[in-house]
Amino acid sequence: MNGHRSGFAAVVGRPNVGKSTLVNRLVGEKVAIVSDKPQTTRHRIRGILTRPHAQVIFVDTPGLHRPRHRLGEVMVELARGSMREADVILFVVDATRPPGRGDQYIAGELSRCAVPVILVLNKVDLVSRQRLDEAVDSYRGLVTDAPLVPVSALLGHNLEELEREVIARLPEGPRFFPPEMVSDQPLAVMVAELIREKVLLLTREEVPHSVAVTVEEMARRREDLTYIRAEIHLERPSQKAILIGQGGSMLKSIGTLSREEIERLLGHRVYLDLWVRVSRGWRNREAALKTLNLWPVEG
Repeated sequence: MNGHRSGFAAVVGRPNVGKSTLVNRLVGEKVAIVSDKPQTTRHRIRGILTRPHAQVIFVDTPGLHRPRHRLGEVMVELARGSMREADVILFVVDATRPPGRGDQYIAGELSRCAVPVILVLNKVDLVSRQRLDEAVDSYRGLVTDAPLVPVSALLGHNLEELEREVIARLPEGPRFFPPEMVSDQPLAVMVAELIREKVLLLTREEVPHSVAVTVEEMARRREDLTYIRAEIHLERPSQKAILIGQGGSMLKSIGTLSREEIERLLGHRVYLDLWVRVSRGWRNREAALKTLNLWPVEG
C-alpha cells in the first residue's frame, strides 16, 4: 500500500455546467442523475473511482446559486460543506459561456478554502478552437495558481489528464471503500433519483423544481422481481394534474422510463407502483424536507 493515495474530490460550479455528467464519466457508472434543468442535484452524491494506486471519492454537489427557498439554502450549505471537507476541489466551468457573476462568486468562496483547486473547463466539444482559446484565457484568472484542464464530460475527452491531476493532489492513505463499489448512496435513494430524473425529462417548467420522490417500499417478491412503491411529491394540485396527464398518460410514461432504468440498475424485473401526492410548500418547510430525505445528514 506504500504510495497509495486516497481522498475526497468535491465537484463544484454553477448550476447546469455538467458536474453530474462529469462524475458519472469519471466513475464509469451512472451514480448521479442528469438533466438540462438547473439545480438538478440535491444530495451530496459520492461516486467512487478505484485504481491500483489510488481511490478517489468524487462528491457531486448541488450547484452554488442564490437560494430562493429553504431547500435552496440547504443545497448551497451542502456544497459549501463539501468544499470545506475535500482534499481537492474541481471547479467546473462552461466553455460555451464567458465567466459570469456566479463563477466569480464561487471563485471568491474558493479563495477562503485552504484546499487545492483544479479548474475544469467543460463542454469543449461545443466550441471552436478559437473560442476554446478565448475561454481558456478568460477563465484562467478566476483561481490563482489553479491548473486548468479542458474536458468534454459528455464525450469523455481528456478525462485521463484530469484524473492524473486529481490523484496527484490526494494524500497518501488506504482505500475508504471496497474496490467494486461505485457509490455509497443507498439503493432506495438511487431509485428515487432515477424516477425524479424522468419527471425532469418529461415535464415543463412549472413542475421540475417542485418535485421530490421517496421510495416507501422496496421488496424482493421473487428471485427475478422487485416490488417498488414510490411517491412523487408536488407543491400544488395544478402540478398533480400535469404530472398525471390526460388519462394517466404522463404518469405512465414516467413509470415506463423509470422502470427500464431501475431494471438496468438492479439487474432484474421491477414492478413500479407510482403515486402522486401534493405536499404544499414543501421546499420552505424544514419538517417536510426531513420527511422527504432532503435534510442534510452529516458524514
